[in-house]
Amino acid sequence: MSEKENYAIELRGITKRFPGIVANDNITLTLKRGEIHALLGENGAGKSTLMSILFGLYQPEEGEIYKDGRKVEISDPNVANELGIGMVHQHFKLVPCFTVLQNIILGVEPRRNGLLNMEEARARVTELSERYHLQVDPDARIEDITVGMQQRTEILKMLYRDNEILIFDEPTAVLSVQEIDELMQIMRGLAAEGKSLLFISHKLGEIMAVSDRCSVLRKGRCIGTVNTADTTPEELSAMMVGRNVSFHVDKKPANPGETVLEVRDLSVSGGRGKKDTVHRVSFQVRAGEIVCIAGIDGNGQSELIYGLTGLMPASEGSIRLAGQELVKESVRRRSLQGMSHIPEDRHKYGMVLDYSLEDNLVLQRYFEPRFMGPLGILKRDAIRSYADGLIEAYDIRSGEGAQSIVRGMSGGNQQKAVIAREIDRAPKLLITVQPTRGVDIGAIEMIHKELIRQRDQGMAILLVSLELDEVMDISDRILVMYDGELAGEFDPAAVTVEELGLYMTGARRQDARKEA
Repeated sequence: MSEKENYAIELRGITKRFPGIVANDNITLTLKRGEIHALLGENGAGKSTLMSILFGLYQPEEGEIYKDGRKVEISDPNVANELGIGMVHQHFKLVPCFTVLQNIILGVEPRRNGLLNMEEARARVTELSERYHLQVDPDARIEDITVGMQQRTEILKMLYRDNEILIFDEPTAVLSVQEIDELMQIMRGLAAEGKSLLFISHKLGEIMAVSDRCSVLRKGRCIGTVNTADTTPEELSAMMVGRNVSFHVDKKPANPGETVLEVRDLSVSGGRGKKDTVHRVSFQVRAGEIVCIAGIDGNGQSELIYGLTGLMPASEGSIRLAGQELVKESVRRRSLQGMSHIPEDRHKYGMVLDYSLEDNLVLQRYFEPRFMGPLGILKRDAIRSYADGLIEAYDIRSGEGAQSIVRGMSGGNQQKAVIAREIDRAPKLLITVQPTRGVDIGAIEMIHKELIRQRDQGMAILLVSLELDEVMDISDRILVMYDGELAGEFDPAAVTVEELGLYMTGARRQDARKEA
């Protein structure tokens, strides 16, 4: 069999245009049977668009798609599934009010005598979750589970359909280190079974660890395809952004000032009669320092942040920001008191997707006199000018600039927009959860430098991250959270990743919690 005959998928000369931008510009890409092929590129380079074309979500203006050497027309995702092509989306395609089980089987429900056979579906999902170490609660509603659990549901949804061509669009963005390692093993196992994988990732370490080949996109064009074993992370990053990128975060020792955030015995309820998800947590964050909360996803980090920001009510405890008690205050009141929040789920809590980019950039301050007149009429010229400044400063890329509808932007550029908006408000306290989720290596470098710069100017920063490299690189203090409580406090210069892992898994715990 020739190499060409061994191609499971061929994309030939694919071109896709959106208003103001050529998302894919004459791209040719091949996927061999049984290989893991990585797709690398900056935010907005066209990776997700290209994969969406393969999955039938978009139709190209030019180009052809071949599967197993035969030309195919993929008019919609149903056709893709019939052809054995599945996709795990970066932004989940889940029904929030449905259960995990209902989402997994949606569209391919097993039936017996014309009735839904939920027992058969449950048994199959349970078998898949155990086989691939993707434990989920099949009866939990999507709206009630963490982002990490939603990601597992997306993966199980694809595996349930027995697809041969598997597209993973940023599948590890919300997973813990242990979960990522497990997913890498799963991906290798799937390839060994003869399945062909396309893997979009910004994480060069993952690409080097799991892929056979890597294609690099830049500004809609394919720069080249390399054998992963024959390249280095430095070479790939230079191909991706067109310059050398620093992998090291340069920062001076912190010089903490007065306490900005003081949390005392804070508990947040799990809801519906469940025990507290966060139980009597106490800590401080001072001006001029970055305090990072580390932990495996699902140990109360999300609920802690929801309690601090007002998205969930605290069942007991105190939250003081610059001396002001906020535990009973609204989200807006906390914002006006000087709290900014970069949420883990930018779609649910960070943006209005059908608003323009400029309107999203003033969501927290549109009512200020500079943006709104005395009769409640928005000052469009002022909003446009302000948005243009942030777009340039943070390199936010979109087809129609400030007027772009946010829903049509890449995930990484959506993230940069949220970060720009929240930092530019010059808050007393910046709460940021997974700030580099889904952004490219160049944007990660920029975001880390900006967080350090804000710290050095006296901002208090509370960071939640599942990326241990990020935790170790930019934090000044590390708080480990396990099972809704703080398991320990550490100096990043005096602790190892392995030791942190023991506390994150509950194998160790400090007897007495340190006070800042």
